[in-house]
Formats: sequence, structure tokens, C-alpha cells
Amino acid sequence: MDKILEQLETLVERYSELQELMSDPEVINDTKRYMKYSKEEADIRDVVNAFNHYKKLKQSISDSDEILRETDDAEMQAMAKDELNSSKEELEKVEHEITILMLPKDPNDDKNIIMEIRGAAGGDEASLFAADLLTMYSKYAEKQGWSFEIIDETDTEVGGYKDVAVMITGNRVYSKLKYENGAHRVQRIPSTESQGRVHTSTATVAVMPEYDEVELELDPKDIRTDVYRSSGAGGQHINKTSSAVRMTHLPTGIVVAMQDQRSQQQNREKAMQILKSRVYDYYESENQSEYDEKRKSAVGTGDRSERIRTYNYPQNRVTDHRIGLSLNKLDRIMNGELEEIIDALIVYDQTQKLEQIQSGETKLF
Repeated sequence: MDKILEQLETLVERYSELQELMSDPEVINDTKRYMKYSKEEADIRDVVNAFNHYKKLKQSISDSDEILRETDDAEMQAMAKDELNSSKEELEKVEHEITILMLPKDPNDDKNIIMEIRGAAGGDEASLFAADLLTMYSKYAEKQGWSFEIIDETDTEVGGYKDVAVMITGNRVYSKLKYENGAHRVQRIPSTESQGRVHTSTATVAVMPEYDEVELELDPKDIRTDVYRSSGAGGQHINKTSSAVRMTHLPTGIVVAMQDQRSQQQNREKAMQILKSRVYDYYESENQSEYDEKRKSAVGTGDRSERIRTYNYPQNRVTDHRIGLSLNKLDRIMNGELEEIIDALIVYDQTQKLEQIQSGETKLF
């Protein structure tokens, strides 16, 4: 308890220091430094405010106890008891709030993401379901005020997607969509089904945080870049009209092709963004088993083969298998109303972390 309070006091001191720094004209004129301090200040603001509230409640409880000990006035005692009970009840809530705020943070939570959706088992129906998932995430992003941009796509003749990659940018995108990693299963009657039978198909979703130059360095010697005509079938055709770009990361064999942008330079930039995220994701996945064991959480493991959710159209039901949550509102969820599922996954994840703290006999309060 004393150690935790010391950590919180240190955060309060750092918060005051950051506010002074952000008022310094020299810092204000240095955009990079100002943004760095501003982000740090924002990251600890909630826990500092909660701790200050905690200290006020502790003082209120102490004052009420003192009044009850030292006064015989019935009216004063009644008021003190009411204040004491109210403060204790509020203190319990604030302690829980601080506990949640002090849980280990995922360093990627603030990042934008690259999401890849692929039609898997089920042929044309799988590609159509991939398109439905794309629309679902697009509408959810719109509700969150995020930017949603398709950066690579391979469509199918029936109007679906063999695979599609999007970049989603905004406030704490990864913190909410990281739980979407995995295999999504759909059960419905395809439009081509003449017998009215329900078919089962799957699509996979990969969510990768976007990394900038500073965070992830790729050795240029490890990247082979080919350019070719956007309208062509591929190959290396270096001339003035070549704008499509194919990048290969030689150590991993990961290939990214980009031809959707207007210029070769734009295609290079987009290809590099996707390549960085895929390479990072590749190395992270290599250590995934060890990570999952350490974390002991069934949420957000990132296993592409893990069936995380079923969308049952005949029963208008969506089931998230990781937390056993079933909601009979598939139509609304496919329209982008994902908040209830995502909030439940976040709470479950927090609960798992709390249980780990408690099993290790480490409690914040």
C-alpha cells in the first residue's frame, strides 16, 4: 500500500512538473518536445485527478471521525455520520477507479492500426462476409470519429473481397480494435443457395499497430523493391509510367504490393507502412505462445486460427466465444454498433489483469 501511494505521489509531482514545462516559451516553440510532454501529461491526467480526489475523501473521513469523537451534539453527529458514510462509499469507487488506471498499459493502445480482412473457408460466401465485416468496421470507425481508408484490396467477381487492407486513424484505435484479431464465423443462407440451407463460412481479421520510423527500423539492405506498371500483371518494368510498387522483406519473405495510389512515391510510402506493421506482427507472433502464457488471458491473443466470434443470421445472434457473450442484435452490430461487445472485452481483460495482481498477493489498496 505504501509503495503504491509513493508511486501515485510521484505521478502527482511529475504532473505538476509537466504543466510547468508546457508553459515554458522555449518548450512551446519546440513542437516535438511540446507534443512529447503533452502526451505524457494526458497519459497520467486521469490517475492524478483520481488520486487527488482519493486524498480529499480520506481527509473528509478523518474529519468526520474527529467530529464523532469530540462532539456530543446530536445534530453534528448525525451530519458527521452521513458525511462519513458518503465518503467511505465514494472512496471505494475511487479506489477501484485508480486500481484500473494503474493496471499495466499496452504500449500500443494509442496507435493507429492497419487491419487486414481475408475471406477464408467458404469460397464466394467467405469473400462476401469479408466485405460485410469491412462495412461493419467502417461504420464503427465513423461512429468513433476515426478516419477509415482502404489501402489495398483484391476483390472477387461476386462483389466480395479475397483480401482487403485498411488504415484506421484516430484516438486510441488499437486499444479498442485489438480484440478483433482472429477468425470470424458466419452462419447464414447464401443468396446462391436454392435449397434454403444454412452455410458456415469464415473470414480472418488481423489488427496491427502502425509504427513510425523511430519505433521500428528496417534495414534498407533487407528490403528488395520492384516497380512495375499498375495496369500490368507484375514483374519489373522500370520506366516513366511505372507507379506500382512491390516490397519484399528478405529475412521473413513478407511481400507487400501497392498500386492503388496516384504516384510511385505514394505507393512506396503506403507499402512501407504496411510492410513495417506486417514484419513487426510476424516477430510478435513468433513469441505469442510465451506471451499468452505469461499474460494468462484469453482476450486478444492474436491467434489467426482462433475462432473468436460467430455471426448467426437466422437467429439474429452474435456470440463472442472468448467471454461467452451472446447478443440478439446482429443487425445492429453489423451496422457498426460494436460498443457493447468491445466494452465487455475490455472489462474482461481488466478483470484478468486484476486477478493476476491478486493471485500474486499484490493489491493496490
